[in-house]
Amino acid sequence: MEFVQKNSTSHTDTSEMMHKETHAENLGISIKNASIGLLYKKRVFWLVILVFGNIFSGAGIAHFEEIITSYVALVFFLPLLIDSGGNAGSQSATLMVRALATGDVHPNDWGRMLAREVFVALGLGFSMAIAVYFLGLYRGGYEIAMVVGISMIAIVLIGSLVGTVLPFVLHKLNLDPASASAPMITSIADISGVLIYFAIASAILDIGYVSS
Repeated sequence: MEFVQKNSTSHTDTSEMMHKETHAENLGISIKNASIGLLYKKRVFWLVILVFGNIFSGAGIAHFEEIITSYVALVFFLPLLIDSGGNAGSQSATLMVRALATGDVHPNDWGRMLAREVFVALGLGFSMAIAVYFLGLYRGGYEIAMVVGISMIAIVLIGSLVGTVLPFVLHKLNLDPASASAPMITSIADISGVLIYFAIASAILDIGYVSS
């Protein structure tokens, strides 16, 4: 009985520490017992704000309308690349949020964690680029494959770095990394992914066009 009581107290202390470390708003009750209104209130702010941030994705696509019209195959890879950047960033953010919450990582460790993430992200990006390169080769030829492969490396790198540093920034601003990191990374991945992809496409495909 004494063991159960100590274990319960330890669990409560850990929970309070996690909320304190991440500056998350403590619900006061278990999430499974929280009301719909309380859960809604905790999540709605960032989702509504980031709706307007996603407008920039559409603006980026509109800006590159000419190259999209010339190379329709590029559109096929756009969701794949953007999702890959978002997924990589979400992975990084989840690891950092949990590490901050448990005290495994401290706010002053952000530089060391970011430097290490560069090498991890490059490895992930190259691995994913190899896989998507052959799909690009099949769908659009050598130039499209080059665009997709290079874009994958760049997008995964940016997404991973943003996912690593964002929880530290939110923590510093006394905002909740747990509720804000994932939607913010998704929006940032959308915007940066569109710009990176079509900027690389413009450079490579224009060179190919001139040489032909």
